[in-house]
Amino acid sequence: MVGAGSPLGAPMSLALATLIHEWRRYLPAVIALAFSGVLILAQVGLMTGLVRAVTATLDRSRADLVVMPPKMDSMIGSASLALPSRVGPRLYLSPDVAAIGVWEMNGADWRNIPGPGRAQRQLYVRVFMVETEPDAVTLPRDFTEGARKALEAPLAAAVDRSALANLGVQVGDPALLAGQTVIIRAAVEGYASVEAPTVFVSRDTMIRLGLMTRGDQTGPLLLRLKDPAAAARARDFLNANSGGDYRAWLTRDLAKANETAFLREQIVGVLLGFSVFLSLLIGVGITSQTLRGAIASNIREFASLRALGVSMASLRGVVVELSFWVGIAGLAATAALMAGVLGLAALLQVSVGLTAPFVIGVAGLLMAISLVSGFLSLGALARSQPAELLR
Repeated sequence: MVGAGSPLGAPMSLALATLIHEWRRYLPAVIALAFSGVLILAQVGLMTGLVRAVTATLDRSRADLVVMPPKMDSMIGSASLALPSRVGPRLYLSPDVAAIGVWEMNGADWRNIPGPGRAQRQLYVRVFMVETEPDAVTLPRDFTEGARKALEAPLAAAVDRSALANLGVQVGDPALLAGQTVIIRAAVEGYASVEAPTVFVSRDTMIRLGLMTRGDQTGPLLLRLKDPAAAARARDFLNANSGGDYRAWLTRDLAKANETAFLREQIVGVLLGFSVFLSLLIGVGITSQTLRGAIASNIREFASLRALGVSMASLRGVVVELSFWVGIAGLAATAALMAGVLGLAALLQVSVGLTAPFVIGVAGLLMAISLVSGFLSLGALARSQPAELLR
């Protein structure tokens, strides 16, 4: 144990100086905290990424509001998101509405048409409708002009570049989608999905494939407003005049509701709960034992401080502060490891979504684990009696 002057008045605290000088002793605790944090963050990030992959076209659309069935609290786990067709014209009662689009998504079978030496691929894909008019409400903001024009052709399709190999095609190749031949006219970026590849088509192609919502119903409606700053006012007006037929959402509120609903799904909740529990066991177990072992190895130094008149309460404060600095080091290591995980995910084009509130929550959990471990290791100070110096 080292220090610089009095433990109570030194420029660098005794606890911090000890951690820096004897960092090898505390490295297992720092690593345990880091892996506990990464275990939670990576799992939730991947799960959130699955949700964002499904709602990517909505989240990146030009819409300010989304209109859904009145009893739906999210788009996750809903059997049907269809609305009565009569709802659309009624939305123009709000003077703030500038344009309305339809968000259509369906699933279909995919088969490539392999050339010589190429493998046959057959799998399930998600098909999203994109309106191809310039500045259309449902046209994602990050679609290039080339991709938009490519989808204007009859039975044209676009896929994420990362899915080309999985789908067994290249740009310009034909493929069978929902039993009909489509041509891959473009590859887009940023729509990778580890669950099911994403295919984009125009409204005309969606109709030809028979994947549009049928009858007197329509999919969720996306609204662009004349003034985006009036979104809350327009939402309140539409909901007040809905007659129980629909519910209007701010796009950002719906995105949060989708992520929350997914994390509350039974199997997802069990997995997340198990990860948190496992992280607590790993973090508290290893960190507390590491701190206890470090204190035991420095028991003579603690006894020397007692002989110099330092109270037991002050020594306990040193140990708790030491656990605090171990927590800070653990957070730094977690950030470094997560940067690597996110970089690897980007390289593999895997969608990972982390929100600031959740990251802050995990950081608080790791600090709590470290501090609890510090309190659990205080029992090792019982041997720090001046008589220890005589042994």
